Amino acid sequence: MTSDPDQQIVRTADLVRRFGRVRALDGATIGVPHGCTGLLGPNGAGKSTLIKVLLGLLKPDRGEAYVAGYDVARQPRALRAVVGYMPEHDCLPNDWLAQDFVRHMAELHGLPARAAIQRASDTLYHVGLGEERFRAIGGFSTGMKQRVKLAQALVHDPRLMLLDEPTNGLDPAGRDEMLALIGRTAHEMGIDVILSSHLLADVESVADSVVILSGGRVLAQGALRELMTATPAITVRTQQDAASLAAALRARGYAVAADGPRELRVDYRSDDSYDAIRDAAVETDTGLVLLKRRVLSLEDVYLSDQEPSPPAPLPTAGEGSTARALSAGEGSTARALSAGEGSTARALSKAKGSAALTPSMGATA
Repeated sequence: MTSDPDQQIVRTADLVRRFGRVRALDGATIGVPHGCTGLLGPNGAGKSTLIKVLLGLLKPDRGEAYVAGYDVARQPRALRAVVGYMPEHDCLPNDWLAQDFVRHMAELHGLPARAAIQRASDTLYHVGLGEERFRAIGGFSTGMKQRVKLAQALVHDPRLMLLDEPTNGLDPAGRDEMLALIGRTAHEMGIDVILSSHLLADVESVADSVVILSGGRVLAQGALRELMTATPAITVRTQQDAASLAAALRARGYAVAADGPRELRVDYRSDDSYDAIRDAAVETDTGLVLLKRRVLSLEDVYLSDQEPSPPAPLPTAGEGSTARALSAGEGSTARALSAGEGSTARALSKAKGSAALTPSMGATA
């Protein structure tokens, strides 16, 4: 596999990463274009694991990955020179001044001392901490700490920024400000951004494209404008009860579904459908409030691509005894609560003793 950084900033092929018996990434093949890309999925989908693989911090068990043309397995140091990383969790030194910390991170990326000082000041001004840059980080609010993390990821002028849950812990106003900063970074400064989040609204508000993960697998990917396409339906909202309008449209041969007493979903055939709805509204003396083609939202795309969870593997002998013990414990607990008997402690004790025999399952990053 080869990577063309002129077309895509990140490419992976059949990427697999295991933690014990758990596949955090399961054959993920991804192409990330330039711009701002949302990495979307529920907690445990494999987003953080993918980011660590792309940073060269984790080696894949199978498959290939390239970032800005660099092989993550063979050139991890070279790729980290052109990538900025904003971690999800709070990992800042509380006793450092914001200016000193961001300057230090610039020097770690190879900037000379004088240039690092100037670059740190400029970057902190960019993220809205120009006046607070000489304060200790420990006295910052959550929103200010998130800005410091964004600044240290940006200070060395990377080609790509990997942002892991950048709005984590922020109030609505702080969340909007952070997303605006990310949007300006991607669209005005020309730095590619991968925004990892489990919040649909965050991704939809700032991203140009999206990659949807679930259970380590890629469910969907592409430009938002292509994924969020128009549907073969028209939303009709009325001033009064829409039952008579629905009947008139059905008489004209249209499929109609009611989304409420004053809202209908009408089958779209061509632009003549709008004329048919207008004529039916006049015929039934129904006032129209809204008439528009339905368009898929990111939530629609996300939910439509979700797959049912695979069946659980057959338990081992230890796991089977645990399940039986827990089941017996729950039954004894219910009987004890019902009859006021003292068997609850014995049942829970029995379940706990059996559960200790269960093998460790491993953890997903």
